[in-house]
Amino acid sequence: MLRNTISLLSRLSRLSRLSRLRAARHAGVLALGTLAAAGAALAQNYSPELIEKGRYLATASDCIACHTASKAQPMAGGHAISSPVGEIVATNITPSKSHGIGNYSEQQFADALRKGVRADGARLYPAMPYTAFARFTNEDVHALYAYFMEGVAPVDAAPKASTALPFPMNVRASMIGWNLLFADGKPFEPDPAQTPEWNRGAYLAQGAGHCATCHTPRGALMQELASQSLSGAQIGAWWAPDITNSRTHGIGSWSVDDLTRYLATGHLPGKAQAAGPMAEAITHSFSRLHESDLRAISRYILSVSSHQPEDSAQRNRFGFGQATDATAGFRGTSFAEGMKQSGVALGAQVFTANCASCHGASGQGTQDGYYPALFGKSITGEANPSNLIAAILNGVDRETPQGGHVFMPPFGDQVNAMVPLKNEEVAAVSNFLLTSYGNPAVSVTADQVQVIREGGAKSGLILLARIGMALGAVVVLGLVMLATKRRRARLER
Repeated sequence: MLRNTISLLSRLSRLSRLSRLRAARHAGVLALGTLAAAGAALAQNYSPELIEKGRYLATASDCIACHTASKAQPMAGGHAISSPVGEIVATNITPSKSHGIGNYSEQQFADALRKGVRADGARLYPAMPYTAFARFTNEDVHALYAYFMEGVAPVDAAPKASTALPFPMNVRASMIGWNLLFADGKPFEPDPAQTPEWNRGAYLAQGAGHCATCHTPRGALMQELASQSLSGAQIGAWWAPDITNSRTHGIGSWSVDDLTRYLATGHLPGKAQAAGPMAEAITHSFSRLHESDLRAISRYILSVSSHQPEDSAQRNRFGFGQATDATAGFRGTSFAEGMKQSGVALGAQVFTANCASCHGASGQGTQDGYYPALFGKSITGEANPSNLIAAILNGVDRETPQGGHVFMPPFGDQVNAMVPLKNEEVAAVSNFLLTSYGNPAVSVTADQVQVIREGGAKSGLILLARIGMALGAVVVLGLVMLATKRRRARLER
């Protein structure tokens, strides 16, 4: 009897444990289902329409050009941006919670975008154009946040390099003072006296397109000189030309149709071809915008007045040069002998050996315009020869969504060029091009080529800041010594 009782109790205990296990398993399934439902709800915080709006605004802002080092990992950072004070490495702005901005609240995102303040309170450098992005409306910031949180694939990896500017530029807190002096945090305000199209263009050009960031000259402290807005500036190795409505200095000879076509394709027959940073902007941004927005931007840009007096007797940069064949000057001379020459004669030899096969013996280009003529172009007519030098050294690589791909090899590249050109040879061919097809009043030296090869002229701001800090330290030390001396004098009385 006792044995049967014990056996019954044992079976009841096993049944009880089994019931508890089944109950726990059922509870676990319910919990997992709840978490999955919560995750699905979290992943659907924003509508597809809002995310698409944010994607379009990010495209208009050209975020991918700076924040992408590898096409396989968009927005993951690592791209080094040349600046006059050193290289600034773009950060990971994917929604990664470990290495990106996945933990940013919308307010923190807005502060970084419009004020240059990271979530940890550190200050961004204005290479990230928050001074322009301050124009964004709250609605557009919301759309951008939705896109970056849910429309960009997270990349859980930090860029291989990070920004390491020399002292004192590496002290990010110094940007607090710079922002107080120069950052205008006001959002865009439509001009009631202008048309909706003009206001849309102004909003995009001043904000997302950040045109002034590149095309406006900067002062000693690297601040934009608003009084000279869009009148041209040096950006590393490249020159961002005057794009005001001046017919002498800017693009006042262009129509709205002309500028719209240029922004869409990077090519305006008979006048200009985009290269360098502008080619990047065409590839990743402008060529992907709606035509109505491109026309609005064009309408606004062509309304911006020049800051220089007009001179009807002065030719603009699109009016220089003509077709010229220089081969007769060295016909019968061997290549080796020709390369021993100097000046324009050497330049003609370099041109014939490296350029004429695409651009034509007379610099006339191809009939379809794929290889442009070299006369009547801003690159050879501009008073600043930086773009001519940089195009020869670095080449041109530009794409459009319509399948257009413009490519010119880099003749100064020690890796990709078949026979890299020396500084003297680049200077010689530049002077040949300027004399034959462009502005003959401009000339290029080998030293100028070296500066462009190194990424452009460096700023004296670092030295100025160090001198200022040293003088400040001397003043503080002097004040301390004076205060100590006075204190001792009072104690001796």
